Amino acid sequence: MTFRHVRSLAAFGAVLAAGVAATSQASAKDLTLCWAAWDPANALVELSKDFEAKSGVKMKFEFVPWPNFADRMLNELNSGGKLCDLMIGDSQWIGGAAENGQYVKLNDFFDKEGIKMDDFIPATVVGYAEWPKNSPNYWALPAFGDVVGWSYRKDWFARPELQAEFKQKYGRDLAVPKTFAELKDIAEFFQKREIDGKTVYGAAIYTERGSEGITMGVMDVLYSYGFQYENPDKPYELDGYVNSAKAVQGLEFYKQLYDCCTPPGHSDAYMSEDIDAYKSGQVALHMNFAFTWPGINADANVGGDKSGYFPNPAGPDGKAFAQLGGQGISVVSASEKKDDALAYIKWFAQPEIQQKWWQMGGYSALRKVVEDPGFATSQPYAQTFLDSMAIVKDFWAEPSYASLLQAAQKRFHDYVVAGQGSAQDALDGLAKDWTQVFDDEGKY
Repeated sequence: MTFRHVRSLAAFGAVLAAGVAATSQASAKDLTLCWAAWDPANALVELSKDFEAKSGVKMKFEFVPWPNFADRMLNELNSGGKLCDLMIGDSQWIGGAAENGQYVKLNDFFDKEGIKMDDFIPATVVGYAEWPKNSPNYWALPAFGDVVGWSYRKDWFARPELQAEFKQKYGRDLAVPKTFAELKDIAEFFQKREIDGKTVYGAAIYTERGSEGITMGVMDVLYSYGFQYENPDKPYELDGYVNSAKAVQGLEFYKQLYDCCTPPGHSDAYMSEDIDAYKSGQVALHMNFAFTWPGINADANVGGDKSGYFPNPAGPDGKAFAQLGGQGISVVSASEKKDDALAYIKWFAQPEIQQKWWQMGGYSALRKVVEDPGFATSQPYAQTFLDSMAIVKDFWAEPSYASLLQAAQKRFHDYVVAGQGSAQDALDGLAKDWTQVFDDEGKY
């Protein structure tokens, strides 16, 4: 999704150093790959050593912290800059990059090399590669599958005294929630509870205002409540869909969860703040993208058997959906090294490379990897990743997505965090904001 994710949690310094190195003068046999600064980028640096050895092409990397990634890289694309030969850009950039001629269309290349989009998880093809959506026009290769899901303190859930107290109060076992209503019960149960001499809280959720955080969190819940972006039979007809009664109910729930069950000072939190709250032992439940799960699993404080993972629960109608994350890899049209850039994509698409990508902490979108009989048990979170990727939805991928996102950020934060107006007011206003954006674009 958009300027998705956050600065690297463990090895940010190493990533930043790699980014700085990328600014040095490139030779004819250099390629510069641009992405965000986070742990998966470190893994890609290591993985790419295989490409360097086989091709003789030296890889350079320009990695930018997530809060600045979109501004920095969209400026690069919009200006026709030649810094990046390859771009792992967010899914929301596809529409604008395709229509503005900033990415190379890859259909002919895929056909020539026998790279088939049917070989990748369908949701990642639609989300990361296609424009227009649901058309066979490809501008990227799915590079990093990601989705919003949940981690939880499995060790806390297993405590007999907490199990007994929870069952007495709610009439069911303290277990992975099947619905958002059950999730809220669990969050309330843990809120301000003392565990091992420390006060803990219910849930770390997204509330960040500046980039995309609260929108990713709110939409992650609204989908399961029945929110729709537009009339399925009439594109860009928003009124009655964006602000439907079901959508209002979902937004009201998100505010209730924020009000009842978040840690102190959690009013501007996104990925790094949520993971910090979880790893430090503050919360029982943790909303975040799947990219955080390898780090959680390896963490000395909350890793191993102390944590479990589950996909987004269902809304009132029994349906569950989740916010898509992740990115595709594209060749930048302004690059003077397109042949080498295409060779990198050909290398990256190989099943054996995709398998290594998964093993090193990347989330492969190749079906041969994720549908392998051993995949689901290869990591404690692998099955949750598969279950989550099967229920994804994504934010607008229109060329005007930035304006659409800014409106959502303001409306959601004003209501959920600042307590301004009602959920109906917020969604009525958002429908008007989005309608104006599309009207300015001549969509009506």
